[in-house]
Amino acid sequence: MSAESKPTTQSKGGKPKSNLRGRPQDSEDVRISKTLSYILRHGAEKESLKMRSDGYIKVDDLLARPKLKGVTFSVLEELVKNNDKQRYQLIFEPEKTVEPGDTELKPTDGTWWIRASQGHSLKVEELELREIKSAEELPVAVHGTARQTWPAIEKTGLSRMARNHIHLATGKLGEEGVISGVAAHAKHGVLIYIDVPQAMAEGIKFYMSANGVVLSEGNTDGVLEKKYFKRVETADGQVLYESTSDVL
Repeated sequence: MSAESKPTTQSKGGKPKSNLRGRPQDSEDVRISKTLSYILRHGAEKESLKMRSDGYIKVDDLLARPKLKGVTFSVLEELVKNNDKQRYQLIFEPEKTVEPGDTELKPTDGTWWIRASQGHSLKVEELELREIKSAEELPVAVHGTARQTWPAIEKTGLSRMARNHIHLATGKLGEEGVISGVAAHAKHGVLIYIDVPQAMAEGIKFYMSANGVVLSEGNTDGVLEKKYFKRVETADGQVLYESTSDVL
């Protein structure tokens, strides 16, 4: 694949083509990213794309899909490189032996692959997840959600729903080292802090993804029950719930 100029993904009227996901008022880059996220996390089967057990899809096959018509490799590469939440991983697997004196590999010498770092609803067996073995490794685990969802979560717990994992962050978005994990709308919503020591003591497992998001499958029903909630507060600090557990 050769580097190319930015693709034309607009109609004659200047509006983004409808095959890109997102709102019409979103920028082209945002719509491409939303489309990419959907395909890599949820839509590979519907798009007839073969996904490896580690979640990678061939870039050539991906860019050949109608939903990404006109998107070039260079645009994809820039999107991956500049994504502030490191949602995607792009790798090159050479199909030739590198000889002494070779200064670079041409795209035709191998295959480019791409995957989402986490967030799949499709079953992916070999994502780069590091199991967190001790609660000391995870002093803070927090999930951000919309205010209106709290009454239901208070009753039933925090569910992974259609995804493979419940997503947590190691702090509030914007704090040092925190790049992802709390939904953007949480700044106007609710923050649920998890009692990691208690959860781990009862067999709940936590993992760290390649892009720094904490993931948990929850219990056998895919839920982090309310008994594992340490504190729940609004983004402006109003406490909605606080555990009386003696577990520190």
